[in-house]
Amino acid sequence: MKFIIDNWYLILIAVASGVMLLLPALRGATGGSLSAAAAVHLINREKAVVLDVCEPEEFAAAHVNGARNVPLSQLEEKLPTTVKNKQLPVVLVCASGARAARAEAVAKKLGYEKAQALAGGMKAWREAGLPIEKA
Repeated sequence: MKFIIDNWYLILIAVASGVMLLLPALRGATGGSLSAAAAVHLINREKAVVLDVCEPEEFAAAHVNGARNVPLSQLEEKLPTTVKNKQLPVVLVCASGARAARAEAVAKKLGYEKAQALAGGMKAWREAGLPIEKA
């Protein structure tokens, strides 16, 4: 007990660092911060471009209406030709949201400051009852 009382600040630092290590992992579980409803708002009101960063087979199975397919592995080279106006909002979608979160970082690195990943990906889109297309 004496150790805890004498070293309370070390224990506090250990707990705080543990929390800081866990937060990104917990946030990354959903993939992004953009809800399906907010994505619909961006698409309808601000003419957002929807990019599906899944592989072509996944894209063919189901995707957001009007989405363009640019696989994550090709995003850095194809994004500038797919979305020429960097001022437009870009909604990035994948199956679960994890790849879209990585794609958001790539897009922001390329100067697309309004790029956002859809939290939960296509799973969240379906759960919200929003329309999908099949190629």
